[in-house]
Amino acid sequence: MTSTRPRFFLLTTFGLGHMRPFPGTWGSIPPVLVALALLAIGAGPQQHPLVFNGVMLAIVLAFSHVCVHQGDLAEAWFGRKDPSEVVADETAGQALVLLLLPLAQPHDGASWAHAIALLGVAFVSFRVLDILKPWPARGLQRIAGGWGVLIDDLVVAIPAWGIVQVVGRVLLG
Repeated sequence: MTSTRPRFFLLTTFGLGHMRPFPGTWGSIPPVLVALALLAIGAGPQQHPLVFNGVMLAIVLAFSHVCVHQGDLAEAWFGRKDPSEVVADETAGQALVLLLLPLAQPHDGASWAHAIALLGVAFVSFRVLDILKPWPARGLQRIAGGWGVLIDDLVVAIPAWGIVQVVGRVLLG
């Protein structure tokens, strides 16, 4: 059942949750694009950490809020636990991975390649962990309602964040 209800606009991350295949992947893309746009306008995490991290934190908080407060409604509407159309949890989790990104402002071809590579690592590491749901994330999905929709994605974002930090500081740094 597809919803055009306005209240699901943020839960489906502007309708991306209706995209097939892999709606969670579609829902993870916007924070990466926002990070890339911030880098492009010179508001990278090293030059303007309050702007960059503030935007990422706002995404985490806004999409987490909508999951927690409307998750029950979405489950009732779609008729199943953690419906695939609800991708606000992936959007929040991906933005969490991008907080404190160890990346200087790109200024030439090599540094833009570094930036794109690190954003790619952030995207892929989060998606792989979100799909695999390592302990304790899988068990957390049993939590009722909106928290059950959200919490597993925030939990898998933590090791994905660690991967990004290591890759950004050690391997690409």
